[in-house]
Amino acid sequence: MRFHAPRIHVVLKKEDIAADVVAGRIAIVLDVMFATSTIVAALAAGAREVVPAVDPVEARLFGASREAGSYVLAGESNLDLIPGFAPPYPRAIAAHGIAGRSLIYSTTNGTVALRACEPAERVYAAALLNAPATAAHVAARHPDRDWVIVCAGSRSNANMEDLYGAGCLVDAFARVRPGRWDLSDNATAARTIFRACEPLACLRESRLGRIVADLGQEAEIDFSARVGSIDLVCPMQDGSVRSARAGGTT
Repeated sequence: MRFHAPRIHVVLKKEDIAADVVAGRIAIVLDVMFATSTIVAALAAGAREVVPAVDPVEARLFGASREAGSYVLAGESNLDLIPGFAPPYPRAIAAHGIAGRSLIYSTTNGTVALRACEPAERVYAAALLNAPATAAHVAARHPDRDWVIVCAGSRSNANMEDLYGAGCLVDAFARVRPGRWDLSDNATAARTIFRACEPLACLRESRLGRIVADLGQEAEIDFSARVGSIDLVCPMQDGSVRSARAGGTT
């Protein structure tokens, strides 16, 4: 009997997500600067859950159905802060009294990508922060499934930091289970980018990194570049992202 090597494909931007791309597969969503980094950081800081919204209007509707004080609204729209919302950055949200509360979160790219992946068999939010933990967990729990790594991208284009994050995941998968993967060309290209530079340099030199630095958020870039600093996996189910220790049953 011929052994089936699971296929790993990388979607370059959220606009390329379609139901037939993710259906029946394990989807891992990346928005390194900063949606998924913020989601991982919020859960590590004790948030009960993160509820991704497609826009600020939906986020406010989600909040309206909850008890006052039980949640925090946060996000951005085309990098602009949203009135009445907490900042969208990982360090900022972790310091915003999130422990024990729900984070209702709306961003231009990352939360939209998460919602678009709902037809997948299983969806995980990942960032450089938890890429090794996510790779090890998914390889152990879903060893024979095809996987698609979804980069949120920006302005309908691929971006460097998400491709780098995708390459980090591909490289980690290959180290966990060497020789057992069927990599698409996008996955191979992402891995090549990952191997070509250091994380902080990649994030700082990207287009979005330069813009964020001009906004005075260099510390948020530095935080998001810490590969493997958070040992959590972040599965999404029923519209909510929650935390689980690597190696758990999700």
